[in-house]
Amino acid sequence: MARASVHIAALIAASVAYAAYADELVPYKVAGDGIPESLTGMPGDAVRGRALVLARTTTCILCHSGPFPETRFQGDLAPDLTGAGNRWSVSQLRLRLVDASRFNPETIMPSYYRNDGLVRVGRNFAGKPILSAAEIEDIVSYLATLRD
Repeated sequence: MARASVHIAALIAASVAYAAYADELVPYKVAGDGIPESLTGMPGDAVRGRALVLARTTTCILCHSGPFPETRFQGDLAPDLTGAGNRWSVSQLRLRLVDASRFNPETIMPSYYRNDGLVRVGRNFAGKPILSAAEIEDIVSYLATLRD
């Protein structure tokens, strides 16, 4: 258990290091209902993605629940992430993280990879995205593994 906690702490620390790169957006193209190309040019790391999904500071577990039996107090404001890899393609998952408002303009889900046209932005995130391109790809890689 202690080893797992140290491993998770290391992954979270690594994700904080990635956040330093979150200030600049990488150009991307939306095709249909997704972003087909990786924002980094390579696949993300599903292990880091899982740690990010479970990080309570900025991402998924605040609003979503899922197949995370070790995690108490999961969100109940948004759909369960169980089976996300069956429901959405990698391309669709990427766009949902980058800009969920493209699917639902009234969504409460943040646009994790935008820095313009936003309202109710926290002071620490004004003018920059919440997640880096690498973090988006890590989360996409993990969510794609969640199959029923």
